[in-house]
Amino acid sequence: MRLWADGASRNNPGPAAAGWVIDWGDGTEPESGGRTLGVASNNVAEYKGLIHALERALERGAGRIDAFADSELLVRQVNGIYKVKHPNLKPLHAQVKSLVARLESFSIRHIPREQNRGADAAANRALDEGPR
Repeated sequence: MRLWADGASRNNPGPAAAGWVIDWGDGTEPESGGRTLGVASNNVAEYKGLIHALERALERGAGRIDAFADSELLVRQVNGIYKVKHPNLKPLHAQVKSLVARLESFSIRHIPREQNRGADAAANRALDEGPR
């Protein structure tokens, strides 16, 4: 299974949302989703995009996930290349690690923004529609 995660924050920090796309790998249509977050930074929104995608994938019984994100900070922190220094990101990083520990295998790679349009669109759609 593959997933793409993104976050959007207008005015950083400002109104924020998380977005994701999941390709279940079974021939069905990929699923996309988004969720508003209130006021948050873009980095918090990026983490929340990954967290919500992982939670959804685990709900569906995922065992192996290849994840993609356009946030170099997120990817490098999750991969242990960068330390997590900001206090707002530490609990989110811990939550990602906890979710990943439930998987048989997990990888995350940085991709250019152009390759993450689906997750970006889901995050911005959630922001435009507002809380539900």
